[in-house]
Amino acid sequence: MKFTRRDFCTIAGSAMGSLTVGSACRRIGGAAIKTDGRLSARPHDGVKTRGAGRTKLGLDSRRDAILDLPKNANLSPLPLLVMLHGATQTADDMFWYLGSAGEETGVAVLAPNARDTTWDAITDSFGPDVDFLDRALERVFDSVAIDSSRIAVGGFSDGASYALSLGLINADLFRSVLAFSPGFIIEGALYGKPRFFISHGTHDHILPIDSCGRRVATGLKAQGYDVTFREFDGDHEIPPEVAREGLAWISK
Repeated sequence: MKFTRRDFCTIAGSAMGSLTVGSACRRIGGAAIKTDGRLSARPHDGVKTRGAGRTKLGLDSRRDAILDLPKNANLSPLPLLVMLHGATQTADDMFWYLGSAGEETGVAVLAPNARDTTWDAITDSFGPDVDFLDRALERVFDSVAIDSSRIAVGGFSDGASYALSLGLINADLFRSVLAFSPGFIIEGALYGKPRFFISHGTHDHILPIDSCGRRVATGLKAQGYDVTFREFDGDHEIPPEVAREGLAWISK
């Protein structure tokens, strides 16, 4: 059965009602990859940050992950945002959306590319994207001093839905979740209790705010989560002021 983006919004409420499922399996290249969406990479002591600016991690020649460090990167452990792109987008697009917000707020930004046009569990189940993200995080944690109390996962559109889901499944790693125009939450086992910053345009014609952003925020609040919900007069987008507000929220 195939779902449109609007269809996914309508099931957000049911997903919020039960956030515990078993592991899932996805078949890639004839081999089954079993995963429950859990990430194993963790920051560690003794790492000294060298350099700043934007670089590719060199993990994949076609769909790599990109790391952007602010100019003050070597002064102290940095907050980190893992920023996930929307369907058919790329990691580069996320830096276009964020603009100078990372530099202004002193937040390191890791933007990975999905293995396909969108994230695995959006259309199937958790699998190769979780594995790639784990490898990207390991590379970052080995080369950059990261403040373990200020690690966030975020995204736009499909990436926001995926970030909400990974954030709940990996709240012992991601203390904060930043969702720009999300549609829904994918079920998974809960580990810890993150806080949430959710933004949504009141005129979003792709993921309508009433059945998507507002519904997700209301569901999370009803379950006792700390939710900051930011509505803005706009469409399916991330206005510059909302991007800055979101990253400043992470850095605090």
